[in-house]
Amino acid sequence: MLGTSLLGRLRRRDPGDAVLRRAARLTLVASTVFYAGRYGVGDPVLATYGLFGTVAAGAFAQLPGPARERSRILLGALPVGWLLITAGTLLAGSTAAAAGGMLVIGFVVAFAGVGNPRLVGLASAFQLFYILACFPPYQPGTLPQRLAGVTLAIVLLAVAELVLWPDPVPVSYRHRLAHAADGVAAFLDDTADALTNPNGVHVGLSTRREQATDAVTALALSRISPAEAPTAADARDRALRLCAAALREVLAGAGRLAAEVPPEPSQDLAAARLLRSCADTTRAAGAGLSPGAPRVDLDALTDAIRRAEVAYPAGQDGLHDPPDVPRMCRDATALALADQIRVLAVGSRVASGLRPTAGNAYSGLFEYAQHGPWRLYWWQFRVHLAPRSAHLQSSLRLAVALAVARVVAGALHLTHGFWVLLATLTVLRTSAPDTRSALRPAVLGTIAGAAVSAPLMLVINDPIVYAVALPVALMMAFGVGRLLGPVWQQALFTLLLTIVFAQLTPEGWRLAEARLVDVVLGAAIGVLAGLAMWPHGASRDLRRNTARYLAASGNAIEQTVRTVLDGAAPERGFDRVRRRTALVDSSYWQYHSERHDPVRQRVDWEAVLDAGHHVMPSAESLLRRNPPGCLAGWPAAAVLLRNSAAELRSAYDDLADQVATGRPAGPMPAPTDCVDELDRIRPLLGEVDSRSSIRHLVEVDRWLAALADGLARARPTS
Repeated sequence: MLGTSLLGRLRRRDPGDAVLRRAARLTLVASTVFYAGRYGVGDPVLATYGLFGTVAAGAFAQLPGPARERSRILLGALPVGWLLITAGTLLAGSTAAAAGGMLVIGFVVAFAGVGNPRLVGLASAFQLFYILACFPPYQPGTLPQRLAGVTLAIVLLAVAELVLWPDPVPVSYRHRLAHAADGVAAFLDDTADALTNPNGVHVGLSTRREQATDAVTALALSRISPAEAPTAADARDRALRLCAAALREVLAGAGRLAAEVPPEPSQDLAAARLLRSCADTTRAAGAGLSPGAPRVDLDALTDAIRRAEVAYPAGQDGLHDPPDVPRMCRDATALALADQIRVLAVGSRVASGLRPTAGNAYSGLFEYAQHGPWRLYWWQFRVHLAPRSAHLQSSLRLAVALAVARVVAGALHLTHGFWVLLATLTVLRTSAPDTRSALRPAVLGTIAGAAVSAPLMLVINDPIVYAVALPVALMMAFGVGRLLGPVWQQALFTLLLTIVFAQLTPEGWRLAEARLVDVVLGAAIGVLAGLAMWPHGASRDLRRNTARYLAASGNAIEQTVRTVLDGAAPERGFDRVRRRTALVDSSYWQYHSERHDPVRQRVDWEAVLDAGHHVMPSAESLLRRNPPGCLAGWPAAAVLLRNSAAELRSAYDDLADQVATGRPAGPMPAPTDCVDELDRIRPLLGEVDSRSSIRHLVEVDRWLAALADGLARARPTS
């Protein structure tokens, strides 16, 4: 009954058996390499590095993608592992040199993840390669055996990923994006039908909207594992992020159209025709994200946009007819939506490895695609070399903690000083509360493991017994222990180390004592580092970075309005928003991995950040359709738009202040429907004799109103 209960518990915690499959692969490879080194060729060094190379790459590394991609990443990381083991071996003769190397390598390895999420998954493995090699005895002559052991381990692990119980292919971000594109396309088709035949379609339209919203919401990076998220600096990941932003804008525009469906069928079909063309292009852009898919054709959408512009705003009845304000709303929203779909289509091409053609309206938006990966990585690194970068702070904290642990282990001449750094690496988190929460299971588990290991070493002295028990201990530590919880995992890992070292350098029961002392010392160093260096983690910096980001977004709104009125260039303000976007996103991703105090004021971070994230894509889209100075010479329109932009910026500043300080916010702009919003500009429509000027005014006014709607949904809650 006990066994059945335990098996059921494991099944519930690992329904797809992913953890047990990974543990089985690791067990088979680690046992093979260790037996071959220790008993096959009689080389303890090769056996040690083979075993710990397998553990580092198989248990501590978190690799994304299907089995083939994980195997490729492992083999690609092998040269880096050689370099780190070589550096550790050469620096092991001096505590100062080894600690200095730990400081530099610890920071570089951790901070390198800012340019590629795959490096984040490998960071712990890379740290362990250096840590294991940088401890005495100083034996440069054993470097070939060390490299051979790690090489054998990683090659066998890469092969095992492909042939031994491969995991199911995970849902990629591209697949999520394509699914969201299909959902939004279906919503666009139903919205077009609703515009021409509003009777009897509202229930289906509401269902389509919910489905599209769920699919687009699933694209939020906070809902994606860090290893799978498209956060790399390369052109393809940047394009995927732009595609997701464009889809969010399209969904928002389609939602506004669906909410304002006329009670009677519309006589003008320009918006409906444009929406159907938008749906086809959206569907094609989603399909274009698949490997080998045909290139997305934009000709049909471009023709539909051109026809809609010609028909705007008075159709076939002439410019001087009374203004049809509801139709102006529909056409302006549909045209802005179509521009975002063109961004989606071009982004789909770039994400598939193609470069945008020079000279088109979107070449500036995708200008990064003209540069090589190293330049793009450098740009992303430079953005995060800022005091308020969560990535920079966590990298510095980890590097300093590991360097201090190396100094302490060297100064105390600990036989297994490697365990001190391993405990520091295990316990240290990005915030002090998280570090403290990791301390208790690490210490309790080690005590429990030592309590079992010590009498075991006293009773059993035959290495063959430990050799037979090794596969069982590996499976228990990395399979069962991981599923039962951190205390069990630490206890079983301690037992595993006892079994391994009993075959390498038998020390009797004192090995368990040394393990306990080293873990407590390493955990204490981790806790002290967490308390001394940015103890609040990402929560405080997220508030500050978000406040600065929202303030910059409000400023960009005013600059955009000045651009359409006066022709002033907005690039400086836009660049400031882009830089702060990278910092606030980094803080937000780290914030989601931390524990939070429920007593403190809560903030709906997704709604608050969306209020900022909508600004740049929509502003750039607005300026592509409404060039600088397009409303120059219209004083009444200038007064109205400047006042609206100033009010909106004030609301952004107020929200920023509330997020930063927690004080109550002032009144937010009240959301209004399109017709009510445009009623205030109706008197201005007769002042000009230009179809394009009217369209420009309506589009800019609708843009400001849409941002105000998003801001009204971003109020923090107490």
